[in-house]
Amino acid sequence: MADVFFDIGIIMMVSAVLATVARLLKQPLIPAYVIAGLLIGPVYHLITDQSSISLYSEIGIAFLLFIVGLGIDIKKLRDVGIVSSIGGTIQILSLFTAGLIVASLIGFSRIEAIYTGVILAFSSTMIVVKLLSDKKELDSLHGRIILGLLLIGDFFAIVAISIFDNIDKFSILLLIIIILKGIGMLIIALICSRYIFPPIFKFAAKSIELLFLLGLAVLFAFSLLFNLIGFSIVIGAFIAGVTLASLPYHVEIISKMKPLRDFFIILFFVSLGTQISIASISDILIPLLILLAIIIVLKPLITSFICAFFGYKRKTAYLTGSYLPQISEFALIIAAQGVALGIITERILTLTVLLTLTTMVYTTYIAKYSSKFYMIFSDKLKYLDRLNPKNICPEPVSKHKKFDVIVCGHNRIGYSIVKKARKMKKKILVLDFNPEIVKDMEKKHIPCIYGDIGDQEILDSINLKDAKMVVSTIPTINDNLLLIHKTRRVNNKAIIFVTAMDSDEALELYDNGADYVIIPHFLGGEHASLMLETFSTDVNKIINTKLNHIKELKERSRLGHDHQQFI
Repeated sequence: MADVFFDIGIIMMVSAVLATVARLLKQPLIPAYVIAGLLIGPVYHLITDQSSISLYSEIGIAFLLFIVGLGIDIKKLRDVGIVSSIGGTIQILSLFTAGLIVASLIGFSRIEAIYTGVILAFSSTMIVVKLLSDKKELDSLHGRIILGLLLIGDFFAIVAISIFDNIDKFSILLLIIIILKGIGMLIIALICSRYIFPPIFKFAAKSIELLFLLGLAVLFAFSLLFNLIGFSIVIGAFIAGVTLASLPYHVEIISKMKPLRDFFIILFFVSLGTQISIASISDILIPLLILLAIIIVLKPLITSFICAFFGYKRKTAYLTGSYLPQISEFALIIAAQGVALGIITERILTLTVLLTLTTMVYTTYIAKYSSKFYMIFSDKLKYLDRLNPKNICPEPVSKHKKFDVIVCGHNRIGYSIVKKARKMKKKILVLDFNPEIVKDMEKKHIPCIYGDIGDQEILDSINLKDAKMVVSTIPTINDNLLLIHKTRRVNNKAIIFVTAMDSDEALELYDNGADYVIIPHFLGGEHASLMLETFSTDVNKIINTKLNHIKELKERSRLGHDHQQFI
């Protein structure tokens, strides 16, 4: 026990120092944790109990996926269900085939090539969800597509783990049994979610401590049940989270779980660094570089092609692909399982650890600057739009047609603006790159262009010259700067509203000519202060406002505008 406590103490102290340095240099924290593991493991050998640290890191993955499950609104994934299911399956099979062929060509045995193909096929739910959460993009269109693709990948990963665990006696019957076991557990989860957990958690909600304890109990119960039937504990944790997601208390459970999750997640990234075998790197350098090229180049390309084919614009396709050039934490489980069974050698495990580490670090930087990279490569990505077989907006809007209000981005904020503008009898044009939004606008007979605010050709096709107001609800500073400059070049009288994520961005937008900058997380306080001034002690006004607000909330709930939990 003393050794484990010493190990954790060393990990936390070294990680804290390196994370502080990373923050001062404005770098992501994940590489700092990995470097900490490298220093206290292979370099200075300060860890005395590697097995315990690896166990704690797996617990970290379980906590993360539990909280991810708690924050998932399955209704929101219905809109991207086709691209997630069919597209995700195509993506996985394509990457598996590419990995299998390349591994065979560079001298791997048949079984090693199969393992390599499987390892390359999946992306990391843990790292991608954390990055999307940090950037407040879980609720974005590409965020929902990514989450759907990851869920499909996780399902296939579970099947792969179960098959490899019984590879000596594998048969179609075994595969059917695995699938039936999974369906059976999902049915149990559904029954618990609808009939068992609501009354139990309603009673527990009277005590925050009891609510937290019951949440932990459900997490471990599902993890143990899934483990007993041959699945990974982390998948059980994820299903546990989804089971509790429909309860009105899931936000409180998330808030209580976050500190535990953060603690164990640090151990996970540090444990990755400790598993690097510096001496064996030279022996696997060529296979490492070749497989890295497949992950970094081929995986985003395949993902982007799939998104474009299913009707999404090049920005959505690019952003979706840019978050997935890494391999899954399940790859470590699969490789370790193969070594334990004597099917593959330690060389494949070391290769897997290095691939996991390198691609996860790479993804943190690509995701952080994804919008900037898109601005650089936007013109070169036009081929993605040509891959789109669907005519999303059958009636293009004439460049010479005049509109009073042009709204870029019909999300939660845009919905309110369009609703108010229609009530005021204003001529409205909506610009959005979500096909579902475009279809909805078409049903309501609202002029709409399917496109991206960051696309200069799209902006050139809009009559900005005669617009009285231009509104952007897209919180991407480069896109908003482009919109301001394009509008001001032809129309100095237009009122321009844009959106920013923080005060520094807002000030920059003001400096470049914005008339008002919307900062979403400030709006609630501003609105409440206006209500305080308006209503004062007038009870009737408060009651009428409350009733109207309830009506509005029900409509927004129907449309799926509820705010996603940022994890």
